[in-house]
This record gives sequence, C-alpha cells and structure tokens, in this order.
Amino acid sequence: MTIAAMSFYLFAVSLLVGGLFTVISRNPVHSVLWLILSFISAAGLFVLLGAEFVAMLLIIVYVGAVAVLFLFVVMMLDVDFAELKAEMARYMPLALLIGVILLMQFGLVFGAWEADAGAMAARGAVTPEGVENTAALGLLLYDKYFILFQLAGLILLVAMIGAIVLTLRHRTDIKRQDVLAQMYRDPAKAMELRDVKPGQGL
Repeated sequence: MTIAAMSFYLFAVSLLVGGLFTVISRNPVHSVLWLILSFISAAGLFVLLGAEFVAMLLIIVYVGAVAVLFLFVVMMLDVDFAELKAEMARYMPLALLIGVILLMQFGLVFGAWEADAGAMAARGAVTPEGVENTAALGLLLYDKYFILFQLAGLILLVAMIGAIVLTLRHRTDIKRQDVLAQMYRDPAKAMELRDVKPGQGL
C-alpha cells in the first residue's frame, strides 16, 4: 500500500468519525471540535486530489472563521441544550427515515459508480500543461467566466444590502449621533464661559 493510499484511508476514516461524533456528541463544544476535525480531514482529501487551493480555502474559511464562530457562540451564549434535545427527540423517527433513504441513495450511487476514461483528458484540457491549479482557477474565473463571476458578486451584494434593510429598525428611544448637527453648530451657542469663584462649584 502506497503512502497516498494510506493517507486517503486515514483522512477518510477521520472524516467519517468526526462527522459521526459531531452529530452524536452530547457536549456542543466537543461537537464543534469534531467538526473542525472533519474540515481538516476533508482538506487533506482535497490535497490528495491535487486541489490545494480548495483545501486551503476550506481550512481558512471553515476552520478559521465558521467553526471558530460556532465555538464562540456555543461557549458565550446561554443556550438550553436540554430543551433543544427534548424537541429533537420528537422528530427522531422522521430523521431516521431520512437517514435510511440517504444511505440507500449512497449505496445506489456507489454500486453504479464507474470511472470515466476521458475524465483525466477533460481535466487536462481545462488545466493547461505546466499551469498550477490555482493559476488555472484564476484564469477561468477572471478570463473565461469574468462576467458571471462579477454578476455572482453583485447578486451577493444586493442580497446583503437587502438583509440589512429588512432588519433595520429605527428606534426613537435611543440617542443617535447627528453628524450634520455637530458640524453646523454655532460655537457661540455651543459653549458658555462661567466665572467660577474659588471654593465654589457650578
């Protein structure tokens, strides 16, 4: 068995174990830690596939940002997990049914899986010879699919602005800063000089 095969089985087993314990772990902090293990194992599989850029994105974005945010929220918020688990127990039969259906679908896919002989040739046609996959991805995004890439970014920007506008509530019971009122104030009316005698206060 080669080093690549051993690494694949190691990362695959750790990914499955991490995903399993993420779901069944009783402590939510431990669940987030198992989730981080799953992300790192998936990144190792991407490295074995030759997709180093995707692997680094997975570690930076999911492990460095999303999983740490999950961990921060779980540790800082006072969430009643006992009540959440009691609610989850009501939907356990439906969840088991969906899980069995998913496992059956995975079995069908695995049974009908065949490696295409032209897959590597198609990959070689997309990625020029001597060009790393990161550079090839940049050429595809910023050359061939430049308009689609910019439109996707514009759609995400509009969605973010829409979410901010929908959740923005103007409250009258809080004090807000009025920048224009501060800029256009009259210094003669804004300040008052008083002659404070010694030993006396205002």
